[in-house]
This record gives sequence, structure tokens and C-alpha cells, in this order.
Amino acid sequence: MGVCLITGIGGFLGSHLGEYLLDQGCDVIGILHRDSSNIDPIRDQMSPLRCDIQDRACVEGILREARPDVVFHLAARSLPSPSWDEPEATFQVNVLGTLNLLEAVRKAGLDAVVVVAGSSSEYAPALDQAPIREDHALMPDSPYGASKAASSLLALLYHRAHRMRVIVVRPFFVIGPRKVGDVCSDFARQVVAVERGSQPSLQVGNLEAVRDFLDVADAVRALWLLAGKGEPGGVYNVCSGTGTKVGSVLEMILAMASRPIPVAQDASRFRLVDKPFVVGDNSRLRALGWAPRVAMEQSLVAILDYWRGQG
Repeated sequence: MGVCLITGIGGFLGSHLGEYLLDQGCDVIGILHRDSSNIDPIRDQMSPLRCDIQDRACVEGILREARPDVVFHLAARSLPSPSWDEPEATFQVNVLGTLNLLEAVRKAGLDAVVVVAGSSSEYAPALDQAPIREDHALMPDSPYGASKAASSLLALLYHRAHRMRVIVVRPFFVIGPRKVGDVCSDFARQVVAVERGSQPSLQVGNLEAVRDFLDVADAVRALWLLAGKGEPGGVYNVCSGTGTKVGSVLEMILAMASRPIPVAQDASRFRLVDKPFVVGDNSRLRALGWAPRVAMEQSLVAILDYWRGQG
């Protein structure tokens, strides 16, 4: 199956992708900035390489030696809200890191497929509440989204200028065990805290927003499929194509709790800029033979079980 390199393998999506690629028979090389328990399930099957994606010489050395057939570039500062507090660091990691990776592939003379992770945060609001296509206008709602738009455009430029086999993917709201900082994990973590008596109530923000949630198992299948069948220079949404109101997610998780869970609204949980409707059109991805398999309720059960297993 060849050699697959994953930047950001210590993250939520990177660690799940590493597991999936190993199951497919790939030789996996992971770039890891800081050690992470996320890779514990695969630590004995691969040796992660320590490297800061901002360190150009380190990135170039790894690519020159590893000579991967496929590169999945997932390393990033990936949370919108904290990016308002550290916009400069967000751009340094997300944009400069992408530039370092692309330059390393170019300088090594590799003919690798390079899958670059963008984000649904790049898109402008869907004013007509229609699913967002890949040709939808870009209008990021956070420094994180702006940094992802810049890195996506940079990746596509390298395809045009250097004929590199770059594919940009724009995941929407990928969920699953081991993720932190998103609404599903936040609700589940708080439910467990209330069940254990360490928190009096579950704090919530905007419950009216509609989001496109996709289980991580479906997301990593999509990434692998796109590496093999995606069009170089193409952009692909990685999403379920179905919108779910955040309030409905809360209702599903509360129904899974072992006791009644008081709910309180917290004004600090509202974003500075919050798009009311973010649902993707996955037609381009479906045309390659992909379809989501994991139901929302199944994902939430796995997330809740994960947090119940934490000490």
C-alpha cells in the first residue's frame, strides 16, 4: 500500500487516520510536535517523529528521508475560538507550516499525493440555507478559518505552479472519541461530570445553530479514498450532507445520561461570529463511491462512553 506520512498524527483526526491506514496495510510515518496519548493504540506499530511543522529544516529532512507516496497534512492549530486570542500563532502554524510542508515535498522531488486539510470555516455563510458546495464563496469567521483559507489557496497554487499532486479537503464537523473542544465532546464531558457530582449543571451556548456532523470513521475513509481517487488540484468537502441543530444534539446526549441533567445557558460560550447554518454538499465525494455509514446517535454513544472511561 506504500508509505503514508501524516503530519499532526498526535491530534484527534491524525491518530484515527493512522489507525485506519495501518489497517489498510500502509507503512505509516507520523510527525508529532508533542507526545500525545491519542497515538497510544498504534504506538507499538509505528515510531512517531518529533518535529515542529514550523521548523523548515526538520520538515525537509523528514520528507527527504521518508520519501512517502502519500502525505496527509493535518498539523494545525484547529480551534476557532482560541484563534482570536492567538491569531499570530495560528497563522504561523497553519500557513507557514503548510508552506514548509509543500516546499519540502517540492525540494525532495517527490511525486507524492499531498492531501491538505482545510476547513468548512473557510466558507461564507449560506444565506439561503442550502448545502455548501466547494465553489461557494470564502468568508472565514475566525482567524483560524482565515488561516485555513490561506493554506488551502497556497496548496492549490503549488499544484498550478509546480504540478504537485495536491488535493484540498474541507472537513466540516468531524466528531468521535478522543476529540476535545467541540460541542459534542463538550456536552458529553459535562454530562459525565454532572453524573459524577463534580459539576452542578451542563453549561450551553447557542443551541439554534445547525451543523453538519460526521463521524471520524467516515472521515478517515474519505481521506484515504481521496488520496487514491481525488483529482489533483481539486477541492472536496468531507461532510455528511445532513444538518443537525445543536439543540437536538443536546437532547440526544441528555437522553443517554444515567440521571436527569440540569442545563444552564452560559453567555461566554457564544462565539464572536457564529454562522447559523453550516451544512456541506458532499456530491463530489459521493461520486467517488463514498457514503457516510455511522449514524449520529452511534457517534454520540461512542463519545459518551469515551468520557465515562476517563478518570
